[in-house]
Formats: sequence, C-alpha cells, structure tokens
Amino acid sequence: MLGKILAFLFVVSTLLVLGGGLWGFLTLQTALHQPLQLEKSRTLEVPPGSTPAGIFAELEREQVLENSVWLRRYWQWQMEGAVLHVGEYALQPAMTAAELLHLLERGDVLQRHLTLVEGWNFAQVRAALRQAERLQQTLPEDWSNAQVMDALELSGVHPEGRFFPDTYQYTLGMSDRDLLLRSYQRMEQQLADAWAGRAEDLPFDTPYEALIMASIVERETGVPSERPEIAGVFTRRLRLGMKLQTDPTVIYGLGADYKGNITRRHLTQPSDYNTYIIDGLPPTPIAMPGREALLAAVNPKPGKSLYFVAKGDGSHVFSNSLAEHNRAVREYQMRRRTDYRSSPAPAAADQESAE
Repeated sequence: MLGKILAFLFVVSTLLVLGGGLWGFLTLQTALHQPLQLEKSRTLEVPPGSTPAGIFAELEREQVLENSVWLRRYWQWQMEGAVLHVGEYALQPAMTAAELLHLLERGDVLQRHLTLVEGWNFAQVRAALRQAERLQQTLPEDWSNAQVMDALELSGVHPEGRFFPDTYQYTLGMSDRDLLLRSYQRMEQQLADAWAGRAEDLPFDTPYEALIMASIVERETGVPSERPEIAGVFTRRLRLGMKLQTDPTVIYGLGADYKGNITRRHLTQPSDYNTYIIDGLPPTPIAMPGREALLAAVNPKPGKSLYFVAKGDGSHVFSNSLAEHNRAVREYQMRRRTDYRSSPAPAAADQESAE
C-alpha cells in the first residue's frame, strides 16, 4: 500500500514539475513574442550605468511591454556575457520584445548625422554644431574661437579652414568637441595626403599655404571641374608677383561689415585679407576646402590664363591677357543675365583682377 502511495506522489510531483516547466516556457514565449505597445516610432535611451533589468522595468512602467521579469531572466539565461551598450535605440510599433533584446545585444544604437559643408567658415561650423540634435554641447556660444581651440588642446592654431567638410555620424553621449576633433584630424590627414602628391614647382612652400590656396579655390569655384583651372590662375599670379585680387578674401576680411554686395570702397579698404592690396596669400584660410580643392591647389592645371570672369551660370571664362579679360567683363558683367548666380567682378573693366 505504501509503495502505491509513493508511486502516486512521484507521478503527481513529476506532472507538477512538467506542468510548471511548460507554464514557464509558455509564459517566456509570450513575453518574448509580445509586440511593443507603440502607436508610433520612438527612441529608447540607455544612459551610462543602465542594466537590462532596469531598462525592461522602465518600459513596463511606461506600459510599452509586459512581464519584464521574464525578459530579464532570458537575458541572464540565454544572453550570458552580452553587454548593454549605451546610446539611443530606435523602437518601431511592429517590433517584438525579442527583437528589442537582440537590438540591445547588437548595440545597434541610433546614428545621427551632421554635415559640414565645403566652403563654410568656422562661424558656420560652430552654428551647425549648436543646432545638431542631441549632440552634447560643451563649447559655449559666447566662447571666442581661441577658447574653443584651447578646449581642443590646439592652443595657438587658427581655426579657419582646419576642419574637413564631410558628413559625420554621432551617437548619444558624443559632444561638439568630439566631432570637431574628428574633423580636425580628417583635415590633417587629407592635407598631408594632398601635399605628398603635390606638383614640384608650386609658388608656396608649406602645407598650410596650400590649405590657404585651397580655401580660396573652394570659395571661387561654382563648377567643380574648374577647380584646377582656377588654382592655375592663382598659382601663375603668385609666380609673376601679381596680386591675387580675389573677392572672397575681401569678403572674409570684411566680416560682419559685409552686407551682400562688394563696393569699390571695399577694394581699397585696408585688411590683412584684401588681396587687392596685399601681396601673396592672406594669412589664414578663409573657409573649409574639400578634398578636390586641396588636390587642385597642389596640382593646378597648366596653362597661360591669368584672369577669369563669372559667366552667370556658375562657370567662368578664362583669359590669357588683360585685353581678353576686359572683353569678357564687358560681355558677362556689364550685360548680366537675369538668373546670374555668381558674384560679379567688383572692379572697372580695366581693373587687373583675376575675376
């Protein structure tokens, strides 16, 4: 009789264990395959110090999911050694809890983008950084450029032109300083690569002078294919001891005084950047040159042209002599098309200017 009772109890206990295991399995599967309760896409922020248990519990408090304890157990049992990566994660309405777990396991954090545009000056770069979504701001708006460079541990470096224009990805927790340093390092590498492949007879001796030239080429170019030819004009002018006489340098030197139109008075206004007055290159770059402008600056197109004038469609007419240039000025500057989209030559027809 006792044997029968013990056998019965064994069967009952076995069934209970099996039943409990089955219940736990079904409950876990339900928790894993539940859809997130979202009406629209949103982000999940995982700050430093977060744990899977804390993240799942918070989502349950927000009624995004249920049975968070089972998701925590799954992470412990089946995802042992997985690292919870800090950052933002994109959650979609159709996503299941299992998909969320593996999104976290992969560390597939949300990448945001910031584009620094070829030809921008440093003031425009700083403005773009301030407006970047969820980028940590560590460089106050009222700081001087020198203070910003100090914060980058680049004291004494003039910031203009020292950052490479490109699209940069960043994640939650990254700062404006992080992006600036990355952009600075990119420019250092791009400039070094361009300088290593330079022509032999350049009229300047240092990579920094090449950077200055590239910035002028960038600002003067409306049609990308013309960069080498524009660089050729300026290179020949430097060799001959002619003034560069290029409007973008004058505009840069005017700073806030520039109101959108260059006048004859501006051309005679003393400035370290007024290339109608100074000899040679200005003291610093005037904008961020891109890779093609860097390459053009150190490998200018051979030729004889010493002048160019904007045609009004973004392209230019290049001339070998002042007489040819004056004819082009009369044709394109004095009878401008209605959709003219390039800055006109500010000087009179007999002005000996590059543009």
